[in-house]
Amino acid sequence: METKLYVGNLAYGTTDQDLQTLFTQAGTVTSATVIRDRETGRSKGFGFVEMESQAEAEKAISLFNGVEYQGRPLTVNVARPREERDRGGSSGGRFGGNRSGGNRQPRSGDRQRRSW
Repeated sequence: METKLYVGNLAYGTTDQDLQTLFTQAGTVTSATVIRDRETGRSKGFGFVEMESQAEAEKAISLFNGVEYQGRPLTVNVARPREERDRGGSSGGRFGGNRSGGNRQPRSGDRQRRSW
């Protein structure tokens, strides 16, 4: 088991220090980070805590998963590796693929429009 834990459903006012202080109850905390939006600096409502040992990580999960903290029930489990995301340029945005204007070349199978 890994020692890095995902902590979800955090109150938006929770700080790195708050996480550090809370998880110290389960053992030695190596790092505690609340993830923030890079543009606004506002918390995204989740973070990561790294415990010194596997036993301490297991203890933290059993102590805090589902427990209310700052008015919200926490989700605490083993952190999964970060998935690679496509960071490519414009792939159509939120409306889908290539939606260019009226200058489209006919594809094979397209019926030709006739002008009368």
